[in-house]
Formats: sequence, C-alpha cells, structure tokens
Amino acid sequence: MGADFVKVAETKDIQPSNMQAVDLEGEERICIVNVEGKYYAIGNVCTHLGGPLNEGTLEGYDVECPWHGSKFDVRTGKPTRPPARQSVPTYVVKIEDNNLLVRKQ
Repeated sequence: MGADFVKVAETKDIQPSNMQAVDLEGEERICIVNVEGKYYAIGNVCTHLGGPLNEGTLEGYDVECPWHGSKFDVRTGKPTRPPARQSVPTYVVKIEDNNLLVRKQ
C-alpha cells in the first residue's frame, strides 16, 4: 500500500449501486460509492445543512442527500441539484488486492 493511501474497506463490502460511510484516519467521514464496479469517494456531509450522504440514494453518478434533496456528482463532488451550492470534497480511490485505498485530493 502506498504511503499516501489508507485502507478504508474491501471491495466485497460495497456492492455495485451501493455506498457506505467510512472513517478516514479517524479525522473525517467519507462516503465510498460503487457505480457499476468503479469506486468513488466523496465527503459524507452535505454542504447544505450537513445531511449524511451515505443515507441518501444513488442514481447513476448522483448521490441525493436524504434531508433536502441536494444531489452531488460522485466523480467531481459538484452539486447537480440545489439547495446545496458548494461541492463536497473528493478523494482518490485505488484498489490493491481487493482493498479499497483512499487518498485526499
């Protein structure tokens, strides 16, 4: 594993079209998303009023916040539907031996 990357889960833990919140080095909560076998990682806190994105719904590349319906593109972190106007952070994801590794961008 690379020094900059941290193991957060295994590929078997997050099935296609699902997402899961994990802690990144105990400092922040992130949301790992599996879109058709490709993994993405974004901040788990909605930039509108702090809703937990992992408890929302996944439609294609968009994660919808369960509180007020803001949507974010998991590839860029950018909001695709208001009321959120600010992006959520994105993270680099890499897979080694079925381990999901994440590095903050």
